Amino acid sequence: MSVLVANESYDFNSLKELLDVTDGNLASHLKALEKEEYILVNKSFIGRKPNTRYEASAKGKTAFKKHLEALENLIKQQK
Repeated sequence: MSVLVANESYDFNSLKELLDVTDGNLASHLKALEKEEYILVNKSFIGRKPNTRYEASAKGKTAFKKHLEALENLIKQQK
């Protein structure tokens, strides 16, 4: 989510390379995020090659912000 919140969108192969994960691992995580409506999926073709791009939805950005706030609160409590 942090990659998608910090960038307008990212394609599958770029995410896979950046995160250093397998196709299956990334696909399962993206499917879970899509199910929760945290990401938007845009499928297209570049020439004859399929290209799938992902972007954070408004709901996903809000959820990610709340997650970061919760982490910050945990860190503050441990000081």
